[in-house]
Amino acid sequence: MNDTYGTLSFRYMKEEDLDQIMIIEKESFTLPWSREAFYNELHHNQYAVYFVVEDKGEVIGYCGVWIVVDEAHVTNIALLPQFRGMRLGEALLRKVMDLSRQMGATSMTLEVRVSNTPARSLYKKLGFQEGGIRKKYYTDNGEDGIVMWVKL
Repeated sequence: MNDTYGTLSFRYMKEEDLDQIMIIEKESFTLPWSREAFYNELHHNQYAVYFVVEDKGEVIGYCGVWIVVDEAHVTNIALLPQFRGMRLGEALLRKVMDLSRQMGATSMTLEVRVSNTPARSLYKKLGFQEGGIRKKYYTDNGEDGIVMWVKL
């Protein structure tokens, strides 16, 4: 799947993207995933699907999902800070939701920090509902994670 909209395009992540993915990770998370973790996701995890959004050929964001039987689990989603607030995260997540549906998933789940109001708002806009709390889910500061679900 490779779609283009103006200067934006959406496609599957490739190993060649990992340098840019690591920049996005470090600018987005207090506990970024390692390059090796992404490499393993791309090459060794049969359930993993990773999608990127590019602007003028530069990877500016990505979203990962594990699709196991009929359930999709969002592992991570991130955009470079200067591209946030432009509805690109929404477009990217919609693409991943559509792809998950096409691959047989009937529901999708994710965890989000209690304090991440912008992400929670986006997920609610896309139909996700809060389904529970994972106490002290985030190891960097012990913050709770909210489990959210949506039927695809």
